[in-house]
Amino acid sequence: MENVKMAQTATPALGTKRKKFRIRKASKKQFSKRFTRSRAGNVFYFSFLTLAGIFCLLPLIYSIVTSFKPLDEIMIFPPKFFVKRPTIANYIALPELLSGLEVSIDRYIFNSIFVGIVATFLFVAISSVAAFSLSKGKYSGRDFMFKIIQYALLFNSYTLALPQYIILTKLHVVDTYWAYILPHMASTMGIFLMKQYMDGYVSETFIEAGKIDGASYLRIFWTIVIPIIRPAMLTLTLFGFQAVWAYLPGTTVYTETVKTLPMITAQVTSAGVARTGSSMALTVLMMIPPIVIYLATQSGVTETMSSAGIKE
Repeated sequence: MENVKMAQTATPALGTKRKKFRIRKASKKQFSKRFTRSRAGNVFYFSFLTLAGIFCLLPLIYSIVTSFKPLDEIMIFPPKFFVKRPTIANYIALPELLSGLEVSIDRYIFNSIFVGIVATFLFVAISSVAAFSLSKGKYSGRDFMFKIIQYALLFNSYTLALPQYIILTKLHVVDTYWAYILPHMASTMGIFLMKQYMDGYVSETFIEAGKIDGASYLRIFWTIVIPIIRPAMLTLTLFGFQAVWAYLPGTTVYTETVKTLPMITAQVTSAGVARTGSSMALTVLMMIPPIVIYLATQSGVTETMSSAGIKE
């Protein structure tokens, strides 16, 4: 009898809890509906994003398609987007076309890979260390230095061309590999992005914990900060390699043994419309390394972009 009475008294309480749970669930459902789109809105939203993505890929697709076009289809006006009679003649003609260069193509490939790896590594390393100093350092003038970096973002490459040439001349590094590397080492964009990421994700408590354990700033940066900012470093690796790989130093490199692949592409393109197919084929081959770097750093880039603007 006592068990029956206990069950009868527990039943209303259980029913009350279930009723509150249903009310809470219904309120959450209504709340979520207010801040989500309808099914038609979702279809329109994703359709728009898909079309925008395809539109952004059109230059890449057109370059690949044009590299397989024969000369008669390239000369058609108005030009056709797709190819009717695809051929690999433009790729086959590249070795013969590049065999007449003063320096072998292997040298240009080596120059591009060497400059790309060294410049990207120094760009990411210097940007990370400088951003750590500006974000977590305690010294006078820190905010003023960061303001200068922010204002430096306003200047484009054409404005910086003359000052960079004067600096490279004073350093006696014109016509060397440093003419490619030094301008990218001092990129303010990398410092700005990395500093903003550290402000949001590297907590001061981590730094204080490292100090209590007796670690130096270098040790704290190496063991604590780098694992946290790894996504941002991968993003800078992509941006840095892409910029260096397609960089044309202009009037700072003259010797053929120091030139990179973008200069050879410019020489092939300058031959006229007859070399359009070969220049497109060479352009497609040059797009392969940045695409590989993007695939290798995609997870970090996605995480960095999705967390943009989020603060602790």
